[in-house]
Formats: sequence, structure tokens, C-alpha cells
Amino acid sequence: MRGPSATELGQNLRKGKADPVELAEEVFARIDASGDKAIFTETLKPRALAEAKASRKRLKAGSPASLLDGVPIGWKDLFDLKDRVTTAGSVVLKSNAPAKADAALVAAAKGAGLVSVGCLNMTEFAYSGIGLNPHYGTPRNPNGTGPARAPGGSSSASGVVVAAGILPLSIGTDTGGSIRIPAAFNGVVGYKSSTGHYPMDGVFPLSRTLDTLGPFAHSVADCVLADAVLRGLTKPKIKAAPAKGLELLVPETVVFDDCEDAVLNNFEASIARVKKAGVKVRRIKLPVLQDVLDLAARRGHILGAEALAVHWDRVHGPDAERMDARVVKRILMAEKMTAVDLVHVLQERKRMIAAADALVGDALLAFPTTPHVAMPVAPLEADHDVFFRNNAKTLRNTTIGNFLDWCGVSIPNGTDADAMPTGFLLSAPHGRDAAILSAALTLETLIRG
Repeated sequence: MRGPSATELGQNLRKGKADPVELAEEVFARIDASGDKAIFTETLKPRALAEAKASRKRLKAGSPASLLDGVPIGWKDLFDLKDRVTTAGSVVLKSNAPAKADAALVAAAKGAGLVSVGCLNMTEFAYSGIGLNPHYGTPRNPNGTGPARAPGGSSSASGVVVAAGILPLSIGTDTGGSIRIPAAFNGVVGYKSSTGHYPMDGVFPLSRTLDTLGPFAHSVADCVLADAVLRGLTKPKIKAAPAKGLELLVPETVVFDDCEDAVLNNFEASIARVKKAGVKVRRIKLPVLQDVLDLAARRGHILGAEALAVHWDRVHGPDAERMDARVVKRILMAEKMTAVDLVHVLQERKRMIAAADALVGDALLAFPTTPHVAMPVAPLEADHDVFFRNNAKTLRNTTIGNFLDWCGVSIPNGTDADAMPTGFLLSAPHGRDAAILSAALTLETLIRG
């Protein structure tokens, strides 16, 4: 299913071995051939072809706008694209006015010559780690030998579109795991940046405190290149770090609880290869991880409070009837929080971030992205209780990182007996994006095995 990487396509385009207009046409042919109508909420063929023709002109003149000029890209349907309505995976926004301008990151991509082919499906309003959508359909996870599996959420189609070989690159958002979970479930690489790493202008919010952006791709190198291009750099400054200078901390608190055998076995196999290459690995107790979960259970969480603020009128008005009932229920759960609860959570968060950062230091954290592989879709759709249990478990490992303001990269590290991918998550404290990407460049081959 994997097609050429973004790096390879960029090289071929600059060498004249590929044409951006032909590439765009091939993408739309692959979209049609996939038969999965739930991947895109909207395709943007006129825009894509116009951008591809402009790219062709630059490339023929020998003046590419960037190392990814002419490479096709897709956007989670939270990003404004000029002259279309941003639906955020919902039908209740369809009557909104079209966006007057591209989101800041979309504009940066256009300036770099990337070709925007469409808007990618997602969990409604980005509020689930599973990836179901009753309005536009649930994208099919392209992996596995058995029944249809969940794509992961909330950036569901952003993971699927890369795993299925339709696009080499997509951009999602991550507030509680929404890049790292679909990356793990679909067997691709997903990079969750630190908060503030990319501009949020023109991105429909879930939690303004926790929302982050990042790419999905076939490799860490593609994510590094995309990061550089989107930030206006002529080439990546991030290089692979020496393996013997790296230290990984494997926390023995929470993150391995109730993990499936394949997840545990693949993780330990990856760790064994990493250690053999000279990376220092230490297993530690990290009580703050349990503290994060306990605090949420007692007081609620920032994401819930801010999501309720964004959607208050919708969930208390007629729009609620046209929304995914699972999403409405999750949003309304935050009504139990008080102002005192929120103040307490914010104060405790500051303390916990400081405590975690002090323990981690210059090391990186390593643990499974999710405790299980993607689960079959049918039981999740049939029973809300099954959905909520699985959703909470799916989000557990990643949402801790959002609360502690970590950046992270999920890398595929094997499959289970049904050919479903597992994910290996590298994380680091806020602002250490260069360090996490540098380490991921070094460790990717070892992690994958």
C-alpha cells in the first residue's frame, strides 16, 4: 500500500523525473480507486490542479519554492482552506460562511509549493481517539486480515490516507493523542509538536491550551522535512543523533497496564535492538503519570472544560440532535467541573510539568503509543458503553503527554497475529522538538526491526 515518500517525490520532481500535475491527477485517481468515500470530507481538484500547474512552471524554470514543491498533501478538516466551509467533521457547521483565507499553516504549505488536494475526515469536532464519524462515514483502516478496524482518532483519515498510499503526507491535530493514535493504528509515523510550535490561526479549536499540529508520513525523515518546509527553512537543520549519546527512560507506571501481548512483545523487541545499538535505557517509576489520571478522575480535565466552552450553545440547543451522540455526551461530561476544579487542575498541571521535566532531564521517554491495536469497528458502533471503555483506554498513554505538554513521535514497530500495527512512542518535554526528531531519525530503523 505504501507509495513513494514525500522526500522521494520531492527529489524526483526537482530532477524532472516526475510532474506535479500528473502527480495530482494520480492522487485523484487513487482516491477514486480506493472506493473509500469516507477518507475525504471534500476533495479540491480545481485548487490542486492550479497549484500543481504553478509548481510545474517553477520547477521547469529551475526555481522550486522548497524541497517539497509539487508534493501533494491533505489537511484534517479543522484547517481553513480559502473559499470552503470548514466542517470539523460535523454537519452543523455547513451553513457557516466559507473561509476568507487559508489557515496559517496551509498558507505556509502553499508558499512552499505543496499541492493541497482536499480535506480529510475526522471524528466530529476532534473529540475521540477511536475515529468514528456517523456523518461522513468512518475511514477504513487499510491494515489487518479480519473485520474492519478503527482508524484511530481524531485525525482518522489523516492516518488512513498515508497508510493506504493515497498521499505521502497529511497534517493533523493532536489534543489528547489525535496524531499519535491514528499513526499507531495505521502503521505510519506521526509527529505531535510542542504547543506553539506551529501557528494555530485558522484551525478550528478543541482545547486552545492543549491543541497541537503535526504531520503524518511514511518515515521520520519525511516528518523532519515537512517540519522544516512548513516553518520556512530551505532544508532541515535536524540531523540524526549518535545512538550512544541517547538515553531512553521507560516508565513503569500506568503505560504498560493492560497492554496486549503483541504490544508488549513488540515494544520489548524494539528496546532490545535499541540497547544493542548502544542507547542507554533505564526503567523508572514515574508516579506523576498516575497523578495525571487521578487528577482528571477527581477534578476533570482542561480539554473537557475548553471543549464545553467552544460548543456550549451547540450542545444546549437544537444542533445537539444533529451531532454524534457520543461526542455530545463527552462534551457534556465537563458540566460536572466547577470553577474551583479548573483552577485546581491548572495549578496542579504546572506543578506536575515541573516535576516530570526535572525527572526526565535531557533523556527521552519511550513506551507503547496505545495499549492495544486498532479494534473492530462494528462493536464500537453498536454499543456506546463499549465505545467509551475502548476510547478511554486508547487515549490513556497519549493524553498524559498532552497534559504534561510533551512533544512526541509515534513509530510503527511491528504487527500482531492479525497484521494490525503497533506503535512505539518517543516523547520529550515541551520545546525539545529538535531533540525528539533527531533521536527518532537515529532510532527509527531499530524500532521498526
